[in-house]
Amino acid sequence: MKKVISTTKAPSAIGPYSQAIQVGNLVYTSGQLPIDPATGVFAEGGIKEQTRQSLLNVKAILEEVGLTMENVVKTTVFMADMNDFADMNSVYAEFFTAPYPARSAVAVKTLPKGALVEIEVVAGV
Repeated sequence: MKKVISTTKAPSAIGPYSQAIQVGNLVYTSGQLPIDPATGVFAEGGIKEQTRQSLLNVKAILEEVGLTMENVVKTTVFMADMNDFADMNSVYAEFFTAPYPARSAVAVKTLPKGALVEIEVVAGV
């Protein structure tokens, strides 16, 4: 049975999807854009600021079910430009400690609303 996870501390879904779904002992977040939930707009700045906001959104969703970034077992990072990888990675490293979650990072042609980054995670309860 799946349970819908939702919080006002992360941006509302901009389409027909949930912020996150829990199935058994796993929580799957939808891709989090760098939208500041207080303003409804992207975090000001470049890839570093957008990465930080995307991860803060992930963190807020996980906190809704009593989890932390330590519970994350897998991340997927979508970037508009792979040349931003080092800057994204430097901010990403602020949110995770060893043992690090498994990760995929891919460049995509475009992201919703022209974002530079979108991040989704799987976390264990």
